[in-house]
Amino acid sequence: MDNTISLEIIEVVEQAAIASSRWMGKGAKDEADEAAVEAMRERMNKIHMRGRIVIGEGERDEAPMLYIGEEVGICTQPNAAEVCTLEELQEIDIAVDPCEGTNLVAKGQPGSMAVLAISEKGGLFRAPDFYMKKLAAPPAAANHVDIRKTATENIQILSECLERTPDELVIVVMDRPRHKELIAEIRKTGARVQLISDGDVSAAICCAFQGSNIHALMGIGAAPEGVISAAAMRCLGGHFQGQLIYDPAEVKTPESEKWTREGNIARLQEMGIADPDKVYNADELASGKEVLFAACGITSGNLMKGVRFFNGGCRTQSLVISSQSRTARFVDTIHLTGDKPKTINLS
Repeated sequence: MDNTISLEIIEVVEQAAIASSRWMGKGAKDEADEAAVEAMRERMNKIHMRGRIVIGEGERDEAPMLYIGEEVGICTQPNAAEVCTLEELQEIDIAVDPCEGTNLVAKGQPGSMAVLAISEKGGLFRAPDFYMKKLAAPPAAANHVDIRKTATENIQILSECLERTPDELVIVVMDRPRHKELIAEIRKTGARVQLISDGDVSAAICCAFQGSNIHALMGIGAAPEGVISAAAMRCLGGHFQGQLIYDPAEVKTPESEKWTREGNIARLQEMGIADPDKVYNADELASGKEVLFAACGITSGNLMKGVRFFNGGCRTQSLVISSQSRTARFVDTIHLTGDKPKTINLS
């Protein structure tokens, strides 16, 4: 993958995070999301690539920007022919979540970020807008824990792999009614549960970093975010498995009442997914030869600080993970506006 593209996606998530952060704490999640989408799209359209959104903000008739199937990159600009030819541009598949944790931004709570994953054409699983059962764990437990096992069994395996007692483990679960029995089972093992309201991409990635005090992510969340998490975990060598949930009874959300089990299975078949019960691992969800993940904190979380404004600019912290270079880089950036800053705060 072109090294220039790798560098430029850092600016893509930075600009999305800065735009969204201006809505932090204002109780306006839709505005925070829209600002992130617009900023991300504008910056991506300056990159010399033929990008295609494979996971985005919705289908063409449901979202005005960054919809699934939308083309992005310099090829979309009116003067593209003056700059390059289509044949010169690398084809890239892109999975985006411009504002992961819109409710967190609206409420001024920690853990929201702008995030994307890229790979060569065909390198990312095109997940439907379904839910997904997920299991994320540290590299030491990779291929030992299994989503088909019970939480009790997986916690015992984690305990052995990490050489910790169950009560030293922290398992992240989204705070949803559907997880009532899961939470009770985890607590029965002696492990501790950290409930989150939103933002399970961050929780999944934290499993791969020692010192984050997060040792597993369990439960059901959105499938598109599962693919993005898998891309990061593949690069980091962490464990990630996902299984699509097509039965509305398992999801237990108001919108799921509009679905039918049969209708969801038919939709999966239309997308070429013959086995709706298949368990996918990180290598299958992010199968590209080269995979790149980038995120920028909107509000501060376990891995990154959020956007901090000062007179004359702002400061961001980003994370870029590459399967090619096998690196995870934390990027601290000062963004200066047109006004001359009085000081640059390094605290």
